[in-house]
Amino acid sequence: MKPNPLSAFLNRRTHRLISFVCATSLSFSPLLLAEQTAPAAPSQDMTKTANAPASEAAPKIPNDQLDSLVAPIALYPDPLLAQILAASTYPLEIIELEQWLKRNPDLKDQALADAVAKQPWDASIQAMAVFPDMVTRLSANVAWTTNLGNAFLARQQDVMDAVQRMRAKAQSKGALETTAQQKVETETVEGAQEAIVIEPANSQYMYVPSYDPAVVYGPPVWPYPAYYYPGFVPGAGLAFGTGIILGAAWANNWGQLQLGPWRRHHQ
Repeated sequence: MKPNPLSAFLNRRTHRLISFVCATSLSFSPLLLAEQTAPAAPSQDMTKTANAPASEAAPKIPNDQLDSLVAPIALYPDPLLAQILAASTYPLEIIELEQWLKRNPDLKDQALADAVAKQPWDASIQAMAVFPDMVTRLSANVAWTTNLGNAFLARQQDVMDAVQRMRAKAQSKGALETTAQQKVETETVEGAQEAIVIEPANSQYMYVPSYDPAVVYGPPVWPYPAYYYPGFVPGAGLAFGTGIILGAAWANNWGQLQLGPWRRHHQ
C-alpha cells in the first residue's frame, strides 16, 4: 500500500502558492466561467488572501462543477497533470510565459532550458515551456486556469477526487486504457483506496491526448463552459499526436512533481 502523496506535494509548495489562495467566495458562475483570451485584472478574491484567517475553511465546491473543471485535463499523464495543477496557481505567469515563448520561438532543448531558468517564474511555470500548445490553452482560458488554481489550493483533495471520478467514467466507457503512448494502471493508496494512474509509456516522451469530453466521459456534457480547445474535433475519442521530447527544460524544472500526484511518498 502506498501512502497518500497529496499532503507532501502541497507542503513542498505552500510557501510559493499561498498568495494565490482564494479562501472565500469561490464561485463558478457563468460570468466567472466565460472564456477570456487576454489577461484580466486580478479579482478581489485573488488579492485578499494573506488577511484570511488560516483556520477559515474554504467553501465546498459541488462535485458536478469540479468534474466540469477538471474534465479537460483529467486524462493527461500524471506528471503533466501535476505540473498543470501547480502552474494553474500562477495564471499571470502563464500569460507571461506564453508571450515570452512567442518572442523566442527558436529556443529548443538546452538553450530553452538555460533561457527559461533565468526568468523569475515558479519552476512549475518554467517546466511548461516544453509544451507551448498547452501554455496557449492555459492562457487562452485564463478564467478556467484561475478557477482551477483556486480550487486546487482551497480544496485540493476534492480536485484530486474529481480527477479520479472522471478517469473512472472514461475507463468504464473503454476510452481510457493502456496504449503505445501511455500506461494506465489502478493502484492502492493510503486508506485502501484505489487510484487510476496514467504514466508515459516511454519516460523520454510525453504524449498529450486530445479528446471530446462528451464522448470519453458520456452524458451529461462535461466540458468546462466556453473552454477553448485548439484543434478540437467534436465526436473524437482519445487520440494522440506527435510525442514531445522531454528535454532539459522539463528535466531541470520538474522537481518534486515528477512522480505524479498519487505516487509521491511522504518525506
